Amino acid sequence: MATELFLVRHGEAVANVEPVIGGMRGDAGLTPRGREQARLLQERLSDRRVDADRLVSSTLPRALQTAEYVARGLGLPVLRDDGLHELRPGEADGLTVEQWRARYRAGEETPGTWDPYRVFSPGGESWATFLARACGALSRLVARHRDETVVAVCHAGVVEASFALAFGLGASGNRVDCAPLNTSLTHWRHRVTPTGEPEWTLVSFNDADHLGLGAVPASPPHDAVPLPGDGRAADD
Repeated sequence: MATELFLVRHGEAVANVEPVIGGMRGDAGLTPRGREQARLLQERLSDRRVDADRLVSSTLPRALQTAEYVARGLGLPVLRDDGLHELRPGEADGLTVEQWRARYRAGEETPGTWDPYRVFSPGGESWATFLARACGALSRLVARHRDETVVAVCHAGVVEASFALAFGLGASGNRVDCAPLNTSLTHWRHRVTPTGEPEWTLVSFNDADHLGLGAVPASPPHDAVPLPGDGRAADD
């Protein structure tokens, strides 16, 4: 027996296309394009139903709005889980990316230096603390829902964290920069071996078939929370 875990990255968000850092304060939800992506996902789930037992979502607005469409496609209520948030930016939440750089990264001798233990801004997370929190949330999901099928609407950083969890990578290890598309599905199968060890199997990754070959979006101009230290994106 195994737990089937489907991770859904939310649709394109306002914070993807405007230079605003999208924590709980800065997240203005989905763009019209993001809603259309979510609608297409809803149609796919209605036509080719995933026989899911639970639907869980991050409580950030861009994820919850996507989850509303997923809920209609699956016929399930949305359970909220704060542990599935993207990296929490702290005081920088709602600033533009340039304001964040000027306020919290000005004067760096070596711009772009990767430090997984540096917080994004005061009161926020580092990559290390985010990874511990997100991996813990995913571990609790599969433990709570053993032998069930769970769909979780989350963020690109959480999808990346799932690879770190499966591969046993810590914050100091190599990052798995997987860049999943908006509303794509990543399917993991989790089981516990007879010796009590967790076993992860990647069934599919970045499945955005519902968007159509010609409609697969390019990477957004920036992501909602740049990774601390190097300006790359933790998510969407």
